Amino acid sequence: MNQSKSIFLTLFAQLGKLILSIICIGFTALFLFFFVQTEHHPRTTNQTASGNYAVMDRYDKYMTNTVSEALDGVMSIKKEYWLSDTDLVAPEPDQNLFGEATDPASLQWLLEDASELLEGQDTLFKTDTKIKPGSVVKYYHDETILVITWRQKIGKVLYTLSEVKIADPSQFRRFLSDGEYASGSKYLTTEMAESVNAVLACNGDYYAMRQMGTIVYNSQMMRMEGYRMDTCFIDGNGDMQFIEYGEITDKAEMEQYLADHNVRFSLAFGPILIENGELCPIKDPYPVGEVDIPNARAALCQLDTLHYLVVVSSQPPYGDGQTLGHFARDLASFGCKMAYNLDGGRSATLVMNDQLINEVSERRVSDIIYFATAIPNGDK
Repeated sequence: MNQSKSIFLTLFAQLGKLILSIICIGFTALFLFFFVQTEHHPRTTNQTASGNYAVMDRYDKYMTNTVSEALDGVMSIKKEYWLSDTDLVAPEPDQNLFGEATDPASLQWLLEDASELLEGQDTLFKTDTKIKPGSVVKYYHDETILVITWRQKIGKVLYTLSEVKIADPSQFRRFLSDGEYASGSKYLTTEMAESVNAVLACNGDYYAMRQMGTIVYNSQMMRMEGYRMDTCFIDGNGDMQFIEYGEITDKAEMEQYLADHNVRFSLAFGPILIENGELCPIKDPYPVGEVDIPNARAALCQLDTLHYLVVVSSQPPYGDGQTLGHFARDLASFGCKMAYNLDGGRSATLVMNDQLINEVSERRVSDIIYFATAIPNGDK
């Protein structure tokens, strides 16, 4: 009798989940109908259209997760995770998933475990990568993010490289000190990385140091100055987009560009180093970065879709500094499709799990870029 009752309750629960799934699918179909009607309305602007696509993408993932929970125990549907730009703090990474190794060859399992996240993309890090003797490879991997950080020497230059693959564009983020534009506060990169639960963080453009360049934060244009500095924009797909200085100097034209490309945030330092796989001529003179003086450098690079490389180089006594042209050529040798110069010198800092990875006498800055896990704390 008890066994029959148990079977009945199980079937009843599964039926309930199935009905809930059908309801979810119905709501999705209804939402799609209204979305398509809006999308084809003659008065829809580019900004509205890009906003609709963003809403649709989030709704689609929400419904996927709802159905996944409804069908738990009936069939397996993988959840999809994302973050909101309005949330200043990302979920905490799982400390059990950080690790390190002295021999790259021992990390074949890591690359195999990350194969679904990589979606067929090759990694720059290989099991035969020649790391700096005596150094370690640090890593973090969950189903939404893979980070591998290592050191290697090219000639007399010591590089710290961090390769990142994420599942959703929202995991690539920018944080301004105190979470707001022009707060006036400055912190160490390690401090800001810890405050937002970054898996990996790097210094940004130190925008508070100067009144040059176009600043976009959380999809809002905070400052418009397009005459003197190249700008890197991160769009809604997580792709790097570039505008050279002088290319757009009108505010209305810039606002249209931001809407057309669904820009989430920008970086204003530069110059552009590599675009579409091609080395760019180094602009000299350039107002920042001391392009022709050997120095410690930092760069944000893109290897593929949602696949990035953050690179910093050390300065004496840890290794020779280099000119920006030298730096750009080495980035090209890594296979970077896009590369943008960030603030260097003592600002050039790479932080993983709240720990400074490269050798530098860290200084306080106004902002960072970082990568976060998208898995909510409750799902770990």
